[in-house]
Amino acid sequence: MTDNASMPQDLKRSFENESKPEYPPQTILPEDSTATKIEKAERNGTTTQEASEEPAAKRVKMEQAEGEQNGDSKSLPDSRDKIRGVAMVKQEYLIDTYRRGGETANPVEDDDAAEGRLRGDDRDNNEAGGKKNKKNKKKKEKGQNKGREFGSWYDAIRLCNSRATSNEFSPKHCDFGDSCKCSHDLRQYLKDGKREDLTNFEGKCPVWEVYGICHAGWKCRFVGNHSEEIKREDGRMELVLTYRDGAEVTEVEGEDRKGVYNVVGTKDKLDLARRRFPTDKAETYTKWLDEDQREMEKVYHKKKHETEAEAREENRAQFKDPPLLPSEKRRIYFGPETPVLAPLTTQGNLPFRRMCVEFGAQLTYSEMAMSTPLIQGQKSEWALMKAHESEISPPRYTPTSIVQGYDNSKDLKFGTQISASKPWQAVKAAEVMSKLLPNIRLMDLNCGCPIEMVYQSGAGSGLLDAPSKLEKMIRGMNTVSGDVPVTAKIRMGTKTEKPTALKIIDRLAFGGFESRDRLGAPGCAAITLHGRSRQQRYTKTADWTYIAECGVLIKAYNKERAQLADTAQEPDERTQANSKDGKMFFIGNGDCYSHVDYLDHIQKARVDSVMIARGALIKPWIFEEIEQGQYLDKTASQRLGYVEKFVKYGLEAWGSDEVGVGQTRRFLLEWLSFAHRYVPVGILAHLPPSLQDRPPAYRGRDDMETLLASDNYLDWIKISEMYLGPAHKDFKFQPKHKSNSYEIEAEG
Repeated sequence: MTDNASMPQDLKRSFENESKPEYPPQTILPEDSTATKIEKAERNGTTTQEASEEPAAKRVKMEQAEGEQNGDSKSLPDSRDKIRGVAMVKQEYLIDTYRRGGETANPVEDDDAAEGRLRGDDRDNNEAGGKKNKKNKKKKEKGQNKGREFGSWYDAIRLCNSRATSNEFSPKHCDFGDSCKCSHDLRQYLKDGKREDLTNFEGKCPVWEVYGICHAGWKCRFVGNHSEEIKREDGRMELVLTYRDGAEVTEVEGEDRKGVYNVVGTKDKLDLARRRFPTDKAETYTKWLDEDQREMEKVYHKKKHETEAEAREENRAQFKDPPLLPSEKRRIYFGPETPVLAPLTTQGNLPFRRMCVEFGAQLTYSEMAMSTPLIQGQKSEWALMKAHESEISPPRYTPTSIVQGYDNSKDLKFGTQISASKPWQAVKAAEVMSKLLPNIRLMDLNCGCPIEMVYQSGAGSGLLDAPSKLEKMIRGMNTVSGDVPVTAKIRMGTKTEKPTALKIIDRLAFGGFESRDRLGAPGCAAITLHGRSRQQRYTKTADWTYIAECGVLIKAYNKERAQLADTAQEPDERTQANSKDGKMFFIGNGDCYSHVDYLDHIQKARVDSVMIARGALIKPWIFEEIEQGQYLDKTASQRLGYVEKFVKYGLEAWGSDEVGVGQTRRFLLEWLSFAHRYVPVGILAHLPPSLQDRPPAYRGRDDMETLLASDNYLDWIKISEMYLGPAHKDFKFQPKHKSNSYEIEAEG
């Protein structure tokens, strides 16, 4: 485009011909959510690349050029050529730069799709595990990691919930009575049924320290910190739990807990499961949508001698206006001061998002939820909608960035993301979320998930091949979502050589040719564009040049909307993005790994803000770097402090009992599978760092920094034991690849 000529020179380095990652099969676990099962099923049918197709970091022999030693350590980096795909580490930190077997201590990780749903998990504080899925056992599993499981973490004796949070002499009523399979003997449970108390955090229960009450009760691994044995008047000794003055007891586990928002009650989930939850707006709109589609089909199947215009005119009287119009939307804002944390699979859990907000993330998203299980009331999907109180606070806002009618004090950071393959699914999910989730900033429709089965079903990136259906989804969601704005996240297209994002953006901004004059704009408040195609998945560098081209189109749309204001041609404001001014925001996504990348994209790609995914997983303080505008060389002790913080937040979210400790350990290890890839700025010989670079074998500036850089999952477990004690005897954590590397599948 002509605007490209005026763009400043790109500061980012380009990488070409990156190797394609492999996709080893996965075991489908009983507790997996719908999207997780779909992703694993896809992997079970995917072939791995030949062993000979090794990535650059494995093929390159790092040797110092002979005769270029001059004694000046500062000039050493200049004496070496920068090798594409390999992080340039200062020579004094390199070790074992060449091995006869061609192996490296830090192999290339497979990041094919770093923002989506790979494995399911139970975020409702349930016990892990469950019944085996017999159907899955019939299918023969293939691949090197066909048995990747996380084991289990149960108490040796299971204490009945009627006794778990009660004092010894005043237990609650057990509905199962004598047939209860759990123990009612508290003293026996404490003696033989649970492991010894943890001594981490000085033996103080992190949950009790925050709430003044521990929801795990006697099951807590720190129970000695909030219990005592007292002598009654009759001389008997009773075990009692202690509470801080003013602490409130939660009647239903996980509900109405302080500091956690968007908790959907059991009754509402049951009503959804039994189809008793009212969705009148969605049903009315879907009925009209079906009728409108039948009328449109008459136009599409016009007689040969008729032109399309004649067919439209003939059927104009048959078209009916929508039975509902969108409500006025809450104003939202995206700007340079609002870096966005992307929807992330597994790692994008509440404790991690909470930590990123503390680092400076201004906008966060839930993990992608599948719309059908959501409207069926499945706990695993609704658990993803929980938000921490820090995500309910307003994002940063510069008063010079004017949005008509925007009230920053009423804005918040947390948004949700869903995936759907049919309009009725998206519309119904939108209405249900608008009623059950009072604390969400926006609803985002996933239009970029590259998973094969999701794509084949018509959801995710499959919507890029069906722009008319995509428009109907956005238009319908906008109609029933109340005052909550609706946004979309897309990719460049499904085929690398045929990008379609420009056409998709045009349709989401103005509406399709068949609907823009009759119905107006769909009302999409913001579009996030990931600079890769579905075909590329995550194997190539994001194309920010194409993102910049799309940015020009967004600017043109906003300009045209401004020109139509206060004229006879001004459309109904309720159909417009972000209400009165109709401004559509544009967010770029892909390979942002430093404040340099962030500012580079803001200035040259014409985006309002940048969404960060893997960069935040590897170094969550990237948001702090963006805010301060400089590299931050975090020490090993600082990084270990972040691990401790994650553990505390995890115990608060999932509980301090054996199950909660196991859940926290598992998700900590999942995060460390990315965090170990961070190469400290202080030992790099070349800046800015690239997300695509992998380091050769190196040692840290101290032993702890070396340990944090280990790609061996046994070292990750060792780190977890510093704060969670020894792992349960049945706990398992097997990396996906023999190289001990990980990847997560993406929402696009």
